[in-house]
Amino acid sequence: MDELTVFEIEAEHIRRRHRALLRAEAPHPAGKCAFLDASGACRIYPDRPYVCRTQGLPLRWLEEAEDGGVLELRDICPLNDVGDPIEQLAADACWTIGPAEAELARLQSLFGSAMNRVRLRELFASSSSRRLETDTTLKEE
Repeated sequence: MDELTVFEIEAEHIRRRHRALLRAEAPHPAGKCAFLDASGACRIYPDRPYVCRTQGLPLRWLEEAEDGGVLELRDICPLNDVGDPIEQLAADACWTIGPAEAELARLQSLFGSAMNRVRLRELFASSSSRRLETDTTLKEE
């Protein structure tokens, strides 16, 4: 979970909405999401990125099969693997991976950068670095 990455556009949204947190607080210790607080709650929950919003959901996606057909694959977090087997769920009971990611990629291209991804943990460090650069620039002016 500590290696979660987001599109740069999602990282920028978090930077803008949570400047104070990124400047004043430290990330959660390594091994868990950087944005968890001491009790395990998300500190940016209303602005959590897409990867967090889909965590634990029954997921489905389509891939091209070796025979040229389409293969449907499904996955679910083992902690949520209760009730009917995922294979028996109706397609609309699963989150289809693809459309939302395509929209994020489109927005990312409008944002003006490559499809770079940013580790959530790095947002704390980059915020501090950016603040130091800004502070230095302001002092020089």
